[in-house]
Amino acid sequence: MKLKQLLKKFILPLVTLFVFCINANAQTVTVKGKVSDDKGLPLPGVTVRLKGTNKGVSTNINGAFSINYPGTGTLVFSAIGYIPKEIKLTGETEINVVLPEDNKAISEVVVTALGIKRDKRVLTYSSQEIKGTDLVQGKDPNIVNDIAGKVSGVQITSSSGNPGSSVRIVVRGASSFYGDNNALMVLDGIPVDNSETGNLNSGPGTSRIADLDPNIIESINVLKGAAATALYGSLGANGVIIITTKTGSGNKKASVSFSSDFSSENPLLPQIQSKYAQGTNGKFYDGTTLKTSTSWGPLMDTLKINGQPAKKYNQADLFFKTGHTYNNVVSINGGGEASNYYISYSNFNQQGTVPTTSFVRNSLFAKYGAKILPNLTTTFQLNYSNSQNDRLPEGYALESPVWTIFTAPISYNLLPYENADGTQRLYRYSRNNPYWVLDNISNKSGVNRFMPTFTADYKPLKWLTITERFGADVYVEQDKYHESANSVSNPNGRIVVNNANFRQINNDLIISANHRFGDFNIDGILGNNIFSQYTEDSYANGLGLAVADLDNISSASTVSYSESHALVRRIGFYLQTNIDYKKFLVLSLTGRYDGSSVLSTTHNFYPYGSAAASFIFSEFFSKDFQDVMNLGKFRVSYATVGSSNVGAYSLTTPYYSQTIRNITFPYQGQSGFLLSSTLGNPFLKNERINEFEAGFETGFFNNRISLEASYFAKKTVDGIIPGVSIAPSTGYSGTTVNTGVMQNKGIELLLTVVPVKTRDFNWTMTMNFTRTRNKVLNLYGDLKQLGNGFTSLIVGQPYGIIYGTSYARNAQGQLLLDDAGLPTSSQGIIGNTNPDWTGGITNNIRYKQFNLSFFFDVKKGGDIQNNVDGYGYFYGTPKITENRAPRVVPGIIESTGQPNTISVTGQAYYQRLNGITESVIQDGTYIKLRNVSVGYTVKPVWLKSTPFKSLNFSVTGRNLWIYAPHFTGGDPEVSSFGASNGSQGIYSFSTPTSRSIDFSLKFSL
Repeated sequence: MKLKQLLKKFILPLVTLFVFCINANAQTVTVKGKVSDDKGLPLPGVTVRLKGTNKGVSTNINGAFSINYPGTGTLVFSAIGYIPKEIKLTGETEINVVLPEDNKAISEVVVTALGIKRDKRVLTYSSQEIKGTDLVQGKDPNIVNDIAGKVSGVQITSSSGNPGSSVRIVVRGASSFYGDNNALMVLDGIPVDNSETGNLNSGPGTSRIADLDPNIIESINVLKGAAATALYGSLGANGVIIITTKTGSGNKKASVSFSSDFSSENPLLPQIQSKYAQGTNGKFYDGTTLKTSTSWGPLMDTLKINGQPAKKYNQADLFFKTGHTYNNVVSINGGGEASNYYISYSNFNQQGTVPTTSFVRNSLFAKYGAKILPNLTTTFQLNYSNSQNDRLPEGYALESPVWTIFTAPISYNLLPYENADGTQRLYRYSRNNPYWVLDNISNKSGVNRFMPTFTADYKPLKWLTITERFGADVYVEQDKYHESANSVSNPNGRIVVNNANFRQINNDLIISANHRFGDFNIDGILGNNIFSQYTEDSYANGLGLAVADLDNISSASTVSYSESHALVRRIGFYLQTNIDYKKFLVLSLTGRYDGSSVLSTTHNFYPYGSAAASFIFSEFFSKDFQDVMNLGKFRVSYATVGSSNVGAYSLTTPYYSQTIRNITFPYQGQSGFLLSSTLGNPFLKNERINEFEAGFETGFFNNRISLEASYFAKKTVDGIIPGVSIAPSTGYSGTTVNTGVMQNKGIELLLTVVPVKTRDFNWTMTMNFTRTRNKVLNLYGDLKQLGNGFTSLIVGQPYGIIYGTSYARNAQGQLLLDDAGLPTSSQGIIGNTNPDWTGGITNNIRYKQFNLSFFFDVKKGGDIQNNVDGYGYFYGTPKITENRAPRVVPGIIESTGQPNTISVTGQAYYQRLNGITESVIQDGTYIKLRNVSVGYTVKPVWLKSTPFKSLNFSVTGRNLWIYAPHFTGGDPEVSSFGASNGSQGIYSFSTPTSRSIDFSLKFSL
């Protein structure tokens, strides 16, 4: 009885449940389809979600999707830049969906200050984004070089063709007189160091951003003006480069991607004469029995040695080699419902065109994101890199092999480089043989760098988010310079060991809120920033190597050692509010209060901020007119920011170890210190930059044509001027003051045009233009001029003026000549390193599976001091010196006032020009075909029976064509001594940049 009751009680419900499950399973339907835009082009990456559930998929590269649903339901299709669409389903198995473009979504969401994502349409300041795919397309190991010419308002200058050499990046002109003018680099919200390090002799070092693998970058956004960068405090006064790395994909099985690149590089050489032999005044010197540094000898075509025609040696072709670069990258990408991960490893190996030079980088990047709770997400990432750089001295140094190669006579064979007794074989009485340098001089640098970042986002309320972001940038650098005995510059040999520790810590606590009140949408952030930077440097210089071939400083007979430490701390509190009224009027207010440990205690805390507004007048257009002009926006802003460009301990007057006459301390065990001759200033405060910006943005025909124009005017006040002279009666030679005033004004234009956009053919063209004018308004009191490296600061003139020896002229501008008929000299302004304007044109063309891109970079003006020609005039090596016929120099004999009739030899004329710097000031105008890339992507349908998900081949060329009508060097984009302020506009025996061809293979599994 009990059994029957039990069966009645349970069997019927079980049968019912079983029938229901069968019925439910029978009604599960799979729907497939395609999503395209209103032009019929497939849309990849569209989110297809079953409404009311967590189930969703994304369309593939062909716009196709497949998703299951329980017989009835609603699918929601959404994508950035397109109007979402809902489709109700009642058993359908195939549908095609068209998503029209959202005219109001003129542009994508971009990453701004502090990693905050915003719709570019409502931004109240100028910014420009470069996608990661465009960066790696350039195939440059330094990501800064891949930005060159592509962003308006930004000037980028490479220093040298040596592997790993530094790059300078300046936004809207120089803002600081002697402080760092390079833009701040920010990696996923954390400031990272981009100092120039690694060189222990003449020439440039390495910009530390070269430690970053370009392949992990999702995008770069350049924040240009003070209103855009105010949230970064004093660190962001020079503009900010926002670097966003790639993130793993959720709900995706692990995908493995691999890319391999190989390129060959050939140096771009200056114009060198190839007609005349070693000697002077037409007489031949063989470099053995008769030595001289000059090539003013006889014509090679008429010269015979031991009765045989003299052999000609093309020194550059014999010395420089074809460089090679290998770059292999493997990455893994995937994730689950509540997590995602991205892991990447890359090996980069560049062998330079100068033998023994190289840059090798191994990078590991890992990022993991997880949803710990429904309202708590975390992200942890670690970027580790190990780089090894081998370089040789460049520039003026006696150890520089490039100097000797560019000035060596074509009649002399530099090999072998040693005599039978082991001494150097030299054709002149100074400067090392360049081949001896390859085997006996080295400058090695090794860096281990860690950049961890942890971010947690907690949403206690739907409209409130609390973000904690902690990041560090830590690296250890070991540099070593070795110069064997028998060197011309250090006959007893030399070893330098330099070890540097760098630690930078950044923490941001950010509270952000967003809420709509009727027609107003308000979002705001409140935050605190703590920043700490510690540097430690130890330097040992050893002279006199007692043990041959022992590369250890213990073999030096005399060792001097110095050590330095610096700790700089900053703390900041910031607030930003953005008020959007009916999506046509936007007001943005920013305030920050910063404190710095390097400033005077009475000035170490300082406030600043910005106010910006934009008026989107296209919101008032009719729908029909919006189909023609989909965006029209005016924006205006004013900001004041501070920059604490003060070195640690500048407020005090430190003691230094001294050299008195010929006695260097420590001497016989006794230390000797004296106060610095530069008096510390305990009242130093921050530099301040006030900037006004106005802009106009338009978009036509669904952004087939878009234009952005900006005008800016910024002024630096309280500029820090170190080392200005003061009365000797004080006991000091100078001090540091806050008296500099400088202004920058300019316009920036960015035009994007899509001439063709069809299913099979797409062509996008982007053009940018920048014109900046700079002027130094004040230095210190009545002081009108100060030196700044190879340039000068002159009141009333632009920043970066070249001042030096000029041609002497009369009131009518005629050359004044001496009684020998040769030009005389005076002193004055002879050049301006600032260009008149810069621009760039980028074209990206896709036809079916083929891609073609090419990029022209243009600079008008910007003077260069060509020291390869300047010193070459004395040696007789520049191409122009092949014209050696006697000549009468046009001008006036200064002693008589009469026109010149005296004939002079070519050697006398050019050797006189060697002492007149104006003679080698050359216009740096150029047009570069900087990059051309051709690629082919295999159709996915062809890969169905293979393990590959995607497969791509490409060929890329860099610096394929350069038009520089006034420059006789190899490449007019140069600053031979590095990225510092005073090293710009000088071309002086640096390793040549290269023309390269790169072959690339990419695939995913």
